Amino acid sequence: MPAHFSMMNEPTETPQSNAHEFTVSELSQSVKRAVEDEFGHVRVRGEVGRLSRPASGHIYFDLKDDKAVISTVAWKGVASRWRFQPEQGLEVIVTGRMTTFPGQSKYQIIVENVEPAGAGALMALLEERRKKLAAEGLFDAEHKQDLPYLPRVIGVVTSPSGAVIRDILHRLADRFPTHVIVWPVRVQGEACAPEVAAAVEGFNMLPPEGNIPRPDLIIVARGGGSVEDLWGFNEEAVVRAISESSIPIISAIGHETDTSLADFAADKRAPTPTGAAEMAVPVRSELIAYVDDLGTRQRTSARRIVARARDGLRASAAGLPRPAEILAEARQRLDIAQTRLAAALGRARQKKALQLAQLAPRLNRRVLLQTISSHRARIEALPLQAAILRTLGAKRQQLEQSWQLANSLGYRNVLARGFALVSDAQGKLVRSASVLGAGDRVSLKFADGDKEATISGSAAAPPLKPKKPKKSSAPPDNGQADLF
Repeated sequence: MPAHFSMMNEPTETPQSNAHEFTVSELSQSVKRAVEDEFGHVRVRGEVGRLSRPASGHIYFDLKDDKAVISTVAWKGVASRWRFQPEQGLEVIVTGRMTTFPGQSKYQIIVENVEPAGAGALMALLEERRKKLAAEGLFDAEHKQDLPYLPRVIGVVTSPSGAVIRDILHRLADRFPTHVIVWPVRVQGEACAPEVAAAVEGFNMLPPEGNIPRPDLIIVARGGGSVEDLWGFNEEAVVRAISESSIPIISAIGHETDTSLADFAADKRAPTPTGAAEMAVPVRSELIAYVDDLGTRQRTSARRIVARARDGLRASAAGLPRPAEILAEARQRLDIAQTRLAAALGRARQKKALQLAQLAPRLNRRVLLQTISSHRARIEALPLQAAILRTLGAKRQQLEQSWQLANSLGYRNVLARGFALVSDAQGKLVRSASVLGAGDRVSLKFADGDKEATISGSAAAPPLKPKKPKKSSAPPDNGQADLF
């Protein structure tokens, strides 16, 4: 074996080194301090990759470009203050500090703030959110409500210190003074969206007859601004609150060219807050003039109808005869009939008096009795009456015989001869002693009344069968047999 090779079994000597020995924790902490000292504050631009929101409230997401990926974490207290929340696929700019996570030997960014990387990213996010909410039907036309023509109470959701509320109140006072309730909210920043959503929901929760009147119409208004300034009205919480409102809503967000998702969800969109006030109420003076014009037209029409009816009545009256002429002929016929009636009554009275004088001698009692007797004799002499009388006599005799036979065969005559009728407790007739036992209650019916009785002793023995008569060996008697 060559000299420069050593045998496997020969021990080798490890060269001594002067390098410091680190533990794993010491080395990790040294790297952590070095990274944090070098990159204590960083501002990084990239695309949001995998994103998770665990129950703890912290946000974990990857920040990537086409060549590298950096893990990021935002603590719950910091993320809750952001007015813009990162979403997967969106290009953002994060601000924070670099650090390491020794537990997994990786470096990450502790994010303190996140913002979209320019207006293009915001518009892309806005379009994506619009498509999502539109797919849920939040912007459908069939969900839109009609605005009340003349609301008694108008609720305004806006900042109480801006020029918007002054423009709305001034315009309402010029057109039609109305009771206005202002729900103050912040219209920009992180608290904008939750406050606006809570205001819309709060107006809807007011009772109709409560101490605070419930609005008939709601105006959500804000002045103009950039996309970032108006972003609170693009949040889902605001859009859903407006879409679910049972009170009609007019949105007036920004200037005429500004558009937010709240405008799509509202029942009506106004180009400006002043335009919202004009949509809310009509012009009082124009309304009064319109009502006066309607009243004038109504009175003119009524006068025209009355005049037309009067002309028609006069034309009809001109073709009719005078009432005196209509009644004159009838009055004359009545006078003639009255004269004829008096003469006719006199003649009728004389005729009836003459007829009565002719009949009076025949209307005396003796003559009437003779007439009645004569008619009775004629009736009795008729053969039909005699046959009827004979038939009635025969039927009467048959009836009397049948009645006598029924009385003789009836059980009452039997009872009168000393017999009794026995019935049990249910009123059924007892025909045999075998059906009665000791202690049974029976009813005895006599000819002169009823009595109750109780059976004593043992049950009656069944009746003996009659013995058959023996055949006689004596010769039969040719004479008459003994009846007994």
